[in-house]
Amino acid sequence: MPLLPRLTRRAALAMAIGLSVAVPSLLQPTMARAEATEVRFARNLGLGYLQLYVMQDLGLVEKHAAAAGLGVIKTSYTALGNPTTITEATLSGNADFGAAGVPAFIIAWDKTRGNANLRGVGALNAQPAYLNTNRAEVKSLADFTEKDRIVVPSVRASYQAIVLQIAAEQAFGSGQHARLDPLTVSLAHPDGTAALLSGKTEITAHFTSPPFQDQQLQDPKIHKLLSSYDVLGGPASFSAIWTTASFRDANPKLYKAVLAALEEAVAFIKANPQEAARIYIKIDNSKLDADTVAKLIAHPEVSYDLTPRGIGTFTDFMGRIGTIRNKPNDWRDLFFPEAHLRAGS
Repeated sequence: MPLLPRLTRRAALAMAIGLSVAVPSLLQPTMARAEATEVRFARNLGLGYLQLYVMQDLGLVEKHAAAAGLGVIKTSYTALGNPTTITEATLSGNADFGAAGVPAFIIAWDKTRGNANLRGVGALNAQPAYLNTNRAEVKSLADFTEKDRIVVPSVRASYQAIVLQIAAEQAFGSGQHARLDPLTVSLAHPDGTAALLSGKTEITAHFTSPPFQDQQLQDPKIHKLLSSYDVLGGPASFSAIWTTASFRDANPKLYKAVLAALEEAVAFIKANPQEAARIYIKIDNSKLDADTVAKLIAHPEVSYDLTPRGIGTFTDFMGRIGTIRNKPNDWRDLFFPEAHLRAGS
């Protein structure tokens, strides 16, 4: 008779162990999975990414993440001068959000369809980009020679590189979009600015953006050859911010916190251009004064909002010349649903 109680105890113990393993596995599908506790941003340089400077300085992502019940969130903001590098950072898992020019974003969207499915959160701003030169005799694109070198952030991928291709086709005729490509070199905005101002290198032109273009034009030896608005026929989104579908799906609250932070940053910039200028100068270690930067932020040709504008101009051109293989039917194809209610184009 004593054997039966021992068997019963063993059976009970086995049942208890089995339940301790089985119950969590049964409950697993219904348990909420924790979202990321860190969000990493990779951005380009300049005022086209001002929202991210403001978000960093004011801790806006942390603020909205806490309000969403996510607790303490760590954020990091990395400045990279090449849009292709920024895209690679988001696709390799070294950054969660990337921010660069619209064409680089379009190329990344095209390359990741069906796999990483990178899409836009929203645009960041619309601003003119200037092609400046230190050669007084250059009055048009036709005046460049094989000895000239034109700096862009990333050859055949950046906003400036694609606008230059559009301008070349306008100047030289259909099919001539790549005519000036052999003259282009990739440099970050600060490096290109230093080279152009020195006048001691092969760099004779720089297609850049605020505030670098304005800093260059303070030198009487530099003149503006064209504006991107001249080429595009008016204002268009300069920059965009994106992430992967997997990050958004795995972190719905954190994604919304980032979106809310972007929207608050837009409102802050519009209401406080002087303070936004100080934030930019502090983070970028810019030598420009706050009044100058504030005027650039509030310039009538510049707007800060998340509405994508003129995306179709780029996708139509890039699809026609073969830069992208998948031409979207609509600008909304490139962006997550939260952006679809905006009056974009």
